[in-house]
Amino acid sequence: MMDWTDRHCRFFLRLLSSNALLYTEMVTTGALLHGDHERFLRHDDTEHPLALQLGGSVPADLAACARMAQEAGYDEVNLNVGCPSDRVQNNMIGACLMGHPALVADCVKAMRDAVSIPVTIKHRIGINGRDSYEQLCDFVGQVREAGCRSFTVHARIAILEGLSPKENREIPPLRYDIAAQLKADFPDLEIVLNGGIKTLAECQAHLQTFDGVMLGREAYHNPYVLAEVDQRLFGSSAPVISRFEALQRLRPYIAAHLASGGAMHHVTRHILGLGQGFPGARKFRQLLSVDIHKSKDPLGLLDQAGEILEGR
Repeated sequence: MMDWTDRHCRFFLRLLSSNALLYTEMVTTGALLHGDHERFLRHDDTEHPLALQLGGSVPADLAACARMAQEAGYDEVNLNVGCPSDRVQNNMIGACLMGHPALVADCVKAMRDAVSIPVTIKHRIGINGRDSYEQLCDFVGQVREAGCRSFTVHARIAILEGLSPKENREIPPLRYDIAAQLKADFPDLEIVLNGGIKTLAECQAHLQTFDGVMLGREAYHNPYVLAEVDQRLFGSSAPVISRFEALQRLRPYIAAHLASGGAMHHVTRHILGLGQGFPGARKFRQLLSVDIHKSKDPLGLLDQAGEILEGR
């Protein structure tokens, strides 16, 4: 979700669900330690509960970044051991770390020693060359011994050579049965299922087996799927927010961003998925993806887009 779940995106998603745990895009330890860490750590108070997802493999660096996360007010810090991109592999980040369980355990221990907030892991069920169930259990077991109690499992292996990140989300088959076996064999751990989940009905079904579910790209491309999360998964009795209401609540945030010198598309690029499945949806997306770059009255254009959502 790099370049997707930035602070503007998360502010918008929080309008749709008060309870879902939100994750940042993956931030590398190098970016935090040697870059503009305030930009990467910046978030709005309304985004909580909120986890910072880190990419890295040097225990001391990850510990330092975990401390930064805690000091910045994050509720959780998550180590990404699932990204298959060759760009991160070259820096020993992401799914390639599944081949080095002892190192991941060292990273987790260093982070847990540094902070009091939860330290969690997101990983695949294996990588090419290390894809047996026994090897998966070895990985989880070693990381558990380091003190990690929450594992988000993308139920596909990652092919580290020859497949693009997109292909790695589509070609290796989903194996929910492997993730379910992992939960059965490690009942003391929190096991959160990820991969291929698109509807709240699917979420409810998987929650019969798992402790949680993670929605990734579906929540970005079809964000309105989150509108009933609080009611259907968290027992809320609050009314379901409409698309129009969500845009109206986002408007003051956009106005403040414009007043601070920002551009409206920094925010509205994340809400295009609101426009699908109803008459006028294409026009809604056009207004906020094409016309927005030509408009001298961006808030007026936003209101025009809102008129399309009214009643939806």
